[in-house]
Amino acid sequence: FYSLSAISSGIKEVRAIIESAEQSGKSILFIDEIHRFNKAQQDALLGAVEQGIVTLIGATTENPSFEVISALLSRCQVYVLKTLTEEQLLQILNHAIATDHILKEKKIFLDETQALFDFSGGDARKLLNALELVVSQFPKEKEIHITNQAVTNVLQKKAALYDKGGEQHYDIISAFIKSMRGSDPNAAVYWMARMIEGGEDPKFIARRMLILASEDIGNANPNALLLATSAFQAVQMIGWPESRIILSQTAVYLASSAKSNASYMAINEAQDLVRKTGDLPVPLHLRNAPTKLMKNMDYGKDYAYAHSYENNFVDLEFMPEKLKGKKIYEPGDNARENEMRRFLSARWKEKYGY
Repeated sequence: FYSLSAISSGIKEVRAIIESAEQSGKSILFIDEIHRFNKAQQDALLGAVEQGIVTLIGATTENPSFEVISALLSRCQVYVLKTLTEEQLLQILNHAIATDHILKEKKIFLDETQALFDFSGGDARKLLNALELVVSQFPKEKEIHITNQAVTNVLQKKAALYDKGGEQHYDIISAFIKSMRGSDPNAAVYWMARMIEGGEDPKFIARRMLILASEDIGNANPNALLLATSAFQAVQMIGWPESRIILSQTAVYLASSAKSNASYMAINEAQDLVRKTGDLPVPLHLRNAPTKLMKNMDYGKDYAYAHSYENNFVDLEFMPEKLKGKKIYEPGDNARENEMRRFLSARWKEKYGY
């Protein structure tokens, strides 16, 4: 059994353990905070995991879909450790009070526990840290009575102004997104600063802007998606604290851009249509015909290659028979999409009503 911390270890330590494991036979390798390993460090694990030289156990507080490379993740089973229940938290408190070499010397009474539970967020480590902090405020008391008020008085200044797992997290990110959607760069940067000061992962902020660039700006300004993508990549390359400048630039740009949710509404409409109409058959002229049998069944017959016609366009039916003339995409009322509307109108005439 080998154990590493990704915070203080690198490729050298990983390779040394793999070499040792090759000599001793199959081994278990536990890596704490595995999300701290970069791509090259995670790649170094891949061969040993594939060959079964080591059984890898990685622990992370982040979403492994974002933080662990896909090749490594696909070879692992993900187990989600859920927050502890209040009953379990109470057991931990009682056990700590009864067995900790410092706490057991004090007379501690748990008169109320809800505030401790709330501050812990279901995390045992936070719970015990909070208990220790509260108890330390009464060094000369013969009896320490833990109440909700006592906990709040001690922890209110210590508690994070921005809890990444709590309600405020979702409220602030909601305010951030809605400020950009509402074209207010001032509010957008303010709410971003609240997240930054609260210790939010900059990649999380960048991801949210990436989604907004497509959902709320879309083809009204296609450059928004390019900038948001570049910002996400730059944040990964530059690191903290300089990447906050990149995030700010992107947020201001997105907030100050023309807006359209037409593409977002189009995919929603299309998915709803699929759910209602089911698996409608693909028209024969659009089907792939890689075999002689398929060609004999008229697969691909009468298909017209658009590039062989004027303006690289041919009036051909691309929808299933039952959905002929069904308009799904409605361009937004902005300069770029009005140009797209004119293009589509010139090609399709009255068919889709552009």
